[in-house]
Amino acid sequence: MTIHLPDDPARSDVLAAHPTLWVNSAYRPGAIEDETLPIRPEMVDEAQANWKRLAPLLETCFPELEATGGAIRSDLVELQALREVLGYAAPEFGRVFIKADSALPVAGSIKARGGVYEVFLFAEQLARKEGLLNPGDDIRRLAEADAKAFFSRYTIAVGSTGNLGLSVGIAARALGFKATVHMSSDAKAWKVERLTKLGVEVVQHEADYTIAVENARIVAERDPTIYFVDDEQSQHLFLGYSVAAYELAEQLKARGIVVDADHPLFLYLPCGIGGAPGGATYGAKKVFGNHVHCFFVEPVQSPCALVHLMSGSQELVSVYDVGLTNKTEADGMAVARMSAFVATVMRNMLAGVFTVADEDLLRWLLLAHETQDIRLEPSATASLAGPQFLVKHPQGRAFCENQGIQSYLTQATHIAWTTGGSFVPQEQFDAFLKQAAAL
Repeated sequence: MTIHLPDDPARSDVLAAHPTLWVNSAYRPGAIEDETLPIRPEMVDEAQANWKRLAPLLETCFPELEATGGAIRSDLVELQALREVLGYAAPEFGRVFIKADSALPVAGSIKARGGVYEVFLFAEQLARKEGLLNPGDDIRRLAEADAKAFFSRYTIAVGSTGNLGLSVGIAARALGFKATVHMSSDAKAWKVERLTKLGVEVVQHEADYTIAVENARIVAERDPTIYFVDDEQSQHLFLGYSVAAYELAEQLKARGIVVDADHPLFLYLPCGIGGAPGGATYGAKKVFGNHVHCFFVEPVQSPCALVHLMSGSQELVSVYDVGLTNKTEADGMAVARMSAFVATVMRNMLAGVFTVADEDLLRWLLLAHETQDIRLEPSATASLAGPQFLVKHPQGRAFCENQGIQSYLTQATHIAWTTGGSFVPQEQFDAFLKQAAAL
């Protein structure tokens, strides 16, 4: 079908696949209090409690988590040399950081916060249901040989363009589950190879991400021994991501950074289907309230959240519906249609969406590596454009004026969430650097 987007300052740029900023006219900073939403703020606290309960098991399964007692955490890194080359040296840009989920342990991307969480939570629930784990038992019991033998009767399945598949596959295999990852034609060969080496069955589909997820869901529905991690509908994934906001709050406090009406916080989050950035946004709203403003970032040819939310439609709108191709180097963001669940939650909670070109993703990858030795994959660099759009773009300035924060920008904190990169093989990373140098 063909969708005609409503009149909006960003519409012509969106349709022409030019980088732009769309500001959400339906944005309400206090939208998290909306009682009609399918989730509640207290569910973030429940997810945090789940993470803490699972931590000893995570530490047992993944020795790299020993230093954090089983917590999956990433650093908050202030931009220094990279700030200069990105053009953010002026005081009007406040302070600029990256939340380095690109270096998260276990899975090397933000998907560790969701995929690992859901798999381990399912394992615990299954073990309790079947009498393998009784009240008062040590959770580390689930890493023992007989528990793994029990879990091997079950399969964890997921549809993915790459990083969610990696996190789910790694988590499932660590506990002894079989694992199947349905991947789209956009998936990178190195991610397929890594999964295969872990003993994960990889099913590749010629079609795009949406079709891969649909096929994975159909197969799982036919078999009671298959647990499907549903990237389009899973509240567990969403809430697993949301807890990162508490971690971020601790890190800001440790640096003496205040978030209040005079010191606004801006988060820039790469978006595929929307679960990870949506969860992080929801958690941030829970923790920082009206003083945080969250923006998604998407490739110019794959802005699924932007076109759907801009359309105002109750039915999901695809990038194909507005004449875009869904072709991008950023494989984790090559998604034609966003999650309906996330769209419902984000409709009034998301400040806006900006889009970026593939060439810029590669340039920023090179700059991050050369200036601050930060290793990113193309999709993770997208968030670095956020401060420029907010401070310099006409719609960004209008947003700040409308929110009454224009005069506080020198006191603001900008956080670009870099979502993946540390697991990229050296050969592939060198290829990215060569492509960027050629530009």
